[in-house]
Amino acid sequence: MNTSPLLVGVVQLNSELLALESNLSAHADWIRTAESESIELLLFPELSLTGYQLGRRTPEAAMRADDERLKSLARIAPNMTVVVGFVEQASPGEYYNAVAYLKQGEIAAVYRKINLPTYGGLEEGKWYHSGEDLVQMECKPNWNASTLICADLWNPALVHCAMLRRPELLLAPVNSASAIVSDEFSNENNWQTNVSFYAMLYGVPVLMANRYGAEGDAWFWGGSRILGPRGEILAQAEDRECLISAELDLNSIAAARFDHPAMRDANTPLIQRLLNQP
Repeated sequence: MNTSPLLVGVVQLNSELLALESNLSAHADWIRTAESESIELLLFPELSLTGYQLGRRTPEAAMRADDERLKSLARIAPNMTVVVGFVEQASPGEYYNAVAYLKQGEIAAVYRKINLPTYGGLEEGKWYHSGEDLVQMECKPNWNASTLICADLWNPALVHCAMLRRPELLLAPVNSASAIVSDEFSNENNWQTNVSFYAMLYGVPVLMANRYGAEGDAWFWGGSRILGPRGEILAQAEDRECLISAELDLNSIAAARFDHPAMRDANTPLIQRLLNQP
């Protein structure tokens, strides 16, 4: 079995609201930089091509999953798997907060955010349709990645369902702003707890990509990081736009999952029975 390591990267940047051409250019530059460092999987933040606070202007930012602009990004580094955030237009008036997997010069898959937060200063349920399926993507042989977007990771059932498919990686593109939920809910502290818990519990490396900088009255605090399969920090972004990277290996994942076999002992039939009880 091929057990070669995987070099992964996370881009922490501050996308410009509704400036698709400028954001596409910035993405192209970061992809080229990552390619020069031999990175094999590159993750951008949630809605990285559009900015976050789109509101009623969401349709202006939307593109179809086969958009030529996405294909152009994919062709820059065809041997790299690149995950970018965008607004997908599926049909007239039907929009999703989504990520596109770019691989081998093509749009290989799209994942649509399922859990749309509509509380505090968050209004996604007003503008987007909710996704209905999980997506797992092979980055290279024996390396499969599952992506959950931001608030998806605050629904433990979604994380558990994704992990039961046994991906080697969990990708977490987010748009997390300080105090956007409430003054008492610390995104800075709670996101650290969230991703380190899942990494440790399931023995899965986690790539978290957040923004850094201002958008209107929101401050995106950064904190992007790459965690190993025991929840340890392998790389963490400074307070600026930057690229971080780390090398992951399957033996470390195997050892973590052998020590704590959360997926082996999940007892899915029992959980299904309990969920079906009145």
